[in-house]
Amino acid sequence: MQDVISIKDFDRADIEKVLENAKIMEGYTKGTGILEAKILATLFFEPSTRTRLSFESAMNRLGGTVIGFSESGSSSVAKGETLQDTVRIAEQYADIIVVRHPRDGAARLAAEVAQVPIINAGDGVNQHPTQTLLDLYTIKKALNTIDGLRIGLMGDLKYGRTVHSLAYALSWYDVALQFLSPPGLEMPVHIREDLTEKEISFQQVEELEDLKVDVLYVTRIQKERFPDVEEYEKVKGSYQITKESLEFLGGAKILHPLPRVDEIDPEIDSTHNALYFQQAGSGIPVRMALLASLLGWEP
Repeated sequence: MQDVISIKDFDRADIEKVLENAKIMEGYTKGTGILEAKILATLFFEPSTRTRLSFESAMNRLGGTVIGFSESGSSSVAKGETLQDTVRIAEQYADIIVVRHPRDGAARLAAEVAQVPIINAGDGVNQHPTQTLLDLYTIKKALNTIDGLRIGLMGDLKYGRTVHSLAYALSWYDVALQFLSPPGLEMPVHIREDLTEKEISFQQVEELEDLKVDVLYVTRIQKERFPDVEEYEKVKGSYQITKESLEFLGGAKILHPLPRVDEIDPEIDSTHNALYFQQAGSGIPVRMALLASLLGWEP
């Protein structure tokens, strides 16, 4: 593994290896010198809280250091510097680079010019592979398996890069998927075709009450992805998980890549269903495992 650009570059064995390594890294979350003297550059052209902070925390816990920027306006991008040149400069100062960018394919472009490993921290509406790996880690840690589960994906399935990556990854497992989205925000055709090709069972349901799942992956309706704000206004607040929702969701575990707006009532936070804060915490061992592996560590 030289870069982490798309979850489509991983097969099941690759995914399972990352999850195994993440479990090992759980033992190092208080700190280790595995990556002592190594430097991570975080190039975030798009806002982030969990992804950026967890990468920084992961590198610090591995004994390395972090440089970078959290908004393009504070870098030479504001002066017109291209992504390629920004990457070429950053690799002079760092051993590995994490890139988040609003444009689809930006991470792949960065990897084509870089001489150091590149990790995609989200590119447009395309992919978010490290989020997917921590999602799978969270599910497996909570339920001891991924195979055999009924998994629901709810919310913005058209623009949501987290659900795109997760659907691809789940196609390597024996799962049954259910999709719930507002009209016009359905899972893209090319992803559904990929699931069909891999003989993964999936269905579109119309109402929250129609979901019969073991895991429900909730996403917000992403205002920033809509080309027309009026279209966003039509679908915002389409679904909300409340305490009453648990009557038909039963013991289903609820995940969310966060941030949330109004799609999960805070009352859910204290229930046994809620896994989204533990999910965010899973970013530490998973990203520790990826950073260490890309820089030569072997268990």
